Parts: sequence; C-alpha cells; structure tokens
Amino acid sequence: MARIVSIGTALQNIYLVDGEDLSPVNIGDTAILGKVLVGGEVNVEKVRYGIGGAGANTAISLARHGHEVVLMGNVGRDNAGETVMNTLDDEGIDSSYIGCVSGRATGIAVVLMDGKSGLATTLVHNGVSGRFNNLRADDLDLVQPDWLIANSLNGEMEQYLQFFEKAHELGAKILFRPGKAELSEPKKVLGLLADTDVLVVDKKSAGELVPGAILTELLYHLNNYAPIVIITDGVMGGIARNRETGEAYRFGIYEDAKIKDKSGVSDAFAAGFLAHFAAGKSLRQSLIFASANATNVLKNIGTTSGILTGSEQLHPMPIQKIN
Repeated sequence: MARIVSIGTALQNIYLVDGEDLSPVNIGDTAILGKVLVGGEVNVEKVRYGIGGAGANTAISLARHGHEVVLMGNVGRDNAGETVMNTLDDEGIDSSYIGCVSGRATGIAVVLMDGKSGLATTLVHNGVSGRFNNLRADDLDLVQPDWLIANSLNGEMEQYLQFFEKAHELGAKILFRPGKAELSEPKKVLGLLADTDVLVVDKKSAGELVPGAILTELLYHLNNYAPIVIITDGVMGGIARNRETGEAYRFGIYEDAKIKDKSGVSDAFAAGFLAHFAAGKSLRQSLIFASANATNVLKNIGTTSGILTGSEQLHPMPIQKIN
C-alpha cells in the first residue's frame, strides 16, 4: 500500500431528514423545499451526524482501503473540531498535520434532505476549515508521500503551486481535483497540470478548461496537459485515458441504484480510483472500483457511510475499451 497525503476541507456534517415537510415543490425549472416557511417550525424524522469535506472524505476512502493516509487542513478549537479529529483517529488517519486554529469555528454543513427523493439543500459555514494559507508544503519533506490528492483549496492557487512543486521535487505523484473556485482561473489550473499525474473532473468543469462539446474532444484536449485524465458525466458514466500507454475507456454507472444522498459522491469516485490505482491495479480495474465506491456512497445517507474497503466482490459493469 502507499503513503498518501490528502489536502482539503474537513468539517462536521449534520443531516436533517424528513419525508413530508421537506418534499420538494417544483417552481418552473427549479424547486424549493416544501414546507420550510419563514417563522414556521419543521419537525424532521431523522438526524444524522458525521464528518465531511473533500479532504476528509477522500482520506477516509483511502484509509479504509488500507493506505497510510495523512490529512492536511484546518479545524477550530471547538466541539465540531473535536468531532472531526476523533473521527479521523478512529479511521486510522494521521491528523498531526491538521492546524487547530483558535478564534474561528470549524466548518459545518447542515443538510436539509427529503427522505423520499434524496434531494437536498446544504447550508455551509466553511469557517476555518475553508482556509489553507497556513499549510506548509515543506511538511511533505517529513511525510515523504507516494501520492498527493489535491482537493479544492477554495481558490488559493499559490498553495497549490507550492505543494505541487514540493511533491514533484520528492517524486510523489499527484491526483488533482480542481473545484469551482479554482476553475474561475483556468489558465492557472492548466499551468498546474504540468506536475499533475491524474486529473479528475466532471464534464462541465472540463469544458471550462479546454474547448470541446463531447467527452472525447474534452478528453484529448486535456490529455495534452496531464498524462491520465478522467472525466465523469453523472448518470452517463464517463471517459478516461492514459496518454502514455494509449489505453482509453468509456464507462457507464456501476449499477442503477436508488439515490439516498448525492453528497460526497465525486469524492468517493476520485478517492476510490486512487485507492485502487495506488495499490497497483490497472486503469480499468481502478475505474470499476471508483464507480462502485461512488455508487455505494450514493445509496447511503452521509458522505462516508457507504465507502468500500477494496475487499468486496464487484459485479461486472458497462466499460468499453476505445481507440
């Protein structure tokens, strides 16, 4: 197994689930949560607690697969921060590089969810969990990672540059997952791809980086920048290619599952891929496990509830090698 550093957010999740008062009501092309009225009171059926954030979600996927995982991020000195740290310890994740910052709250996400459809609205306070300018790339000298999984850092591009340069210097490989804040500066994202080994983006994000209307166009344009590119496309599956070997695949979803919660699904896919790939599995095997991991998270409430360990017997799924 590999030593992997995950950088990104770690926060507390609170799920409020109800099948009646939170049922969505369509208004044109949008929808609102049914009976949430100003000044009113909504009784919910279930309350679930957990931790989330892309940094924590990916770290937990990798740790449950058996990798040695270090998480770098920030929490506050409060109850939510204590919950995050205790959970990371329970998962066997090295949290010694997480900054515990006084005077600011740990990030919290409150998810209002319709228990029947799985549709939800999330209220997020990023707090100290959404800042990264105090993280030190030189800490990688102490960790000596085999891989770095770089999740969204809320647009702090200078931090990416420092971590990517240090990882490259140490010979560590990088899986990059730019978020919305990073994609607002596409030229800087493309510049970082020179040191990126695996790029994982969805179709919309790919279209913000390079020209193209269909997956194959986007894939080949991005493959000029990064050697392995994976583009996901929701229920349509996705596409992936290793430029160095020429191996490419078009894949569907793992199975048609009932959706309980969409949060954390993209984290489960990216981390599931790296969990298998860093363990020496092939591109094809890693894509299948990534899809299975994402699907199992989709079938559970919470961003980490359905994470797989890699020991499960997986069934066949639609995946086709392409030229």
